[in-house]
Amino acid sequence: MRENMKYYRIHTGDIAYLTKQPRGIFTAVGKLVDAKIMNEEEIAEYRRNREYFEKVLPVPPFYEQGNPDRAITWFKDTKAGNDIYEQMTFYRKMLAKYDVKLYRSEIEEIPGEIIYEDDFQIAVKNQRADLDIKISEEKIEQM
Repeated sequence: MRENMKYYRIHTGDIAYLTKQPRGIFTAVGKLVDAKIMNEEEIAEYRRNREYFEKVLPVPPFYEQGNPDRAITWFKDTKAGNDIYEQMTFYRKMLAKYDVKLYRSEIEEIPGEIIYEDDFQIAVKNQRADLDIKISEEKIEQM
């Protein structure tokens, strides 16, 4: 049942090469790891967090093929979607520490063609250009 469902993305201002959309929170922290910006202790914590989220938040199967449809994932504004986002404190903390601004995009309609869905999120391809997306800076509390 998707009627009156809201969706949101948490992302940076950087545009991802593949999707041409703002880079999501998981990828943003992954980029800090890849660039060796985070210290060894933080990278170890990143790996623990990544392992946890890969267990509790389904990874859409199209990522295994390199995301050929250039899909974008949106959290569902539901108890499950909000609870999983609230658990991402490490990711928010690292982005705040390394001065990476986070934004929240919100929408009140399905933003494109759904190619994946679970209790927490949807993934869409062919995101519509005429969407009324409300974008605000995501306030990160000092943790």
